[in-house]
Amino acid sequence: MLISKIKKIAIAGSMCVCASSALAGYDFEVGEDGKISFGGYIKVDARYVSGDVAYRDFWIGTGTPLSEDASQFRIFANESRFNTKYVHGDVTGFIEMDFLGGGGNQVVSNSANPRIRHAFIKYKGITAGQTWTTFMNTSAIPESADFAGATVGLAFIRQGQVRFDAGNFQVSIENPESVGGDTANDDLPDVVARYNLKGDWGNVSLSALGRSLNTTMGNTETALGGSIAGRIKTFGKDDFRFQLHLGEVGRYVGVGTASDLIGEEVESTTSYLAAYRHYWTDTLRSTVLYGRVETDIADAERTQWSVNLFQNLTPQLAVGFEVGNFEMGDKNVDSDYAQLSMRYAL
Repeated sequence: MLISKIKKIAIAGSMCVCASSALAGYDFEVGEDGKISFGGYIKVDARYVSGDVAYRDFWIGTGTPLSEDASQFRIFANESRFNTKYVHGDVTGFIEMDFLGGGGNQVVSNSANPRIRHAFIKYKGITAGQTWTTFMNTSAIPESADFAGATVGLAFIRQGQVRFDAGNFQVSIENPESVGGDTANDDLPDVVARYNLKGDWGNVSLSALGRSLNTTMGNTETALGGSIAGRIKTFGKDDFRFQLHLGEVGRYVGVGTASDLIGEEVESTTSYLAAYRHYWTDTLRSTVLYGRVETDIADAERTQWSVNLFQNLTPQLAVGFEVGNFEMGDKNVDSDYAQLSMRYAL
């Protein structure tokens, strides 16, 4: 195929450092109705963690308690990613990879294995492949230097699925998996239904989740949960982002905090996040956020808060500094962190 034209495009607006694809990309027109796009970003982080929760490059819903306080500093670029989108008429294919797949060492090479983030096909309202769960509203993820930012308060899963979109309504069957159950007999997909409300004021999503969970004793339990999440425009370019998740949502929320089953019982979870982003100038902004998750059987309690400052040096290059705290209340441990990030959107 002959590449006939190359042009650079800029996508307006700013999105979360962790969850968005590139803020800019390169389009190659192929034939009369085809296009290939390349995008991604390079992100470099310098991170310092001090406290009695062991160092992690980014916080998730669990951690390693320490008997004594410890401090650690690290510089890394593993969050960097690249993606390719293929469009031919009504058919779109998208694949994205980053370098959080592990491997390597910090002694000599600092190698990291690439991993698939997204790989899906879209055709006339049908999406098939691996991407964000339909239960998740990505616009409600706050801008943060820490990857994802308060994952304890987020619905946050990528997995295989088949999704149908009809206007503001979405329904999907998704890959079944459970924490604490008998996964060898997962014979029914998870089902998600979602309705989106959109306007000049922002957006709000209402989601429902239904699953069939198999216990290790051979019983089958039904798990039901719900979510409301959104991004509301406030004053000027400011916005308020929120998420609330209730019920037997298990692995879908909190990134490792909750189990789906504990013994023969289905665990219930309450998780929420609130974040406000304020623009000091057209390119300088701050986000303050707070997230928390609680479970009813294991009695897990995890919280995270942070405040940051981001500045765009150019439309493609942003720098940010963030301080915050991650706490495992049920373990009576917590750690403070400070992180400096630089991101160049391709």
